[in-house]
Amino acid sequence: MTGQAPSAGTSSITEAPADHLVAPLILVLVRHGVTPMTLEHRFSGSGVPGPALASAGRVQAAKAADAVHQIGRRAWLDLPKVDRVIASPMTRTQETGGAIGRRLGAHVETDARLKEVDFGEWEGLTAPEIMERDGGELLRWRDGEARPPGGESLDDVADRLEALLVDLAADHARACVGGRDEARSIALASHAVAIKSIVGRSLEAPPARWSRIWPSPASMTILQVRATRDGDLAERHVLCVGAPTH
Repeated sequence: MTGQAPSAGTSSITEAPADHLVAPLILVLVRHGVTPMTLEHRFSGSGVPGPALASAGRVQAAKAADAVHQIGRRAWLDLPKVDRVIASPMTRTQETGGAIGRRLGAHVETDARLKEVDFGEWEGLTAPEIMERDGGELLRWRDGEARPPGGESLDDVADRLEALLVDLAADHARACVGGRDEARSIALASHAVAIKSIVGRSLEAPPARWSRIWPSPASMTILQVRATRDGDLAERHVLCVGAPTH
């Protein structure tokens, strides 16, 4: 797999002078491998810590870790190597992030903003079971018009992922201004709805369109974030969505 990122010299969108922006920050969002709930097509959110990865999911996580390790080495050669790993607190992403961390020799940090949507009372149910229970509320949630009973909307999820991007961009800008102004890459072990929500928000697409974005288990989605020297999030580029790793 190869990829081509926009030039670090100028902004491909705003044509901002290079001295107004620090070097790019690359965010590699990795969806966790399959769990028993994934295989049974049950809604698995952040209301409970589990489930853990299934045996097939552990294999997928190892292959995803290899794919992340190849960034800047054998694939995506224009991007910096990943040297930092952050995972959501859920068991399945801790295991996936752990596989990536072991492959990179990096400590795995945890950030709750990467967790999956909270499905509330829908946790553990299948789509037909939810439709039988709550009728069209599932479709309204999918289109960003409702929350599950006791759960989160798509905008709720995107808001916390957006806050994480803002903080990571500011941290990166401080590192560039106070030390070496160079591109950096971070792997983020997260979840399907969380990933599609931040991609949809980055593309400025309405939530009703986010269901068309679907990162498969253990896939990679890559964003390039541009920050100003003052630490403001200036723009972002979606480099790929749901690239398979196995």
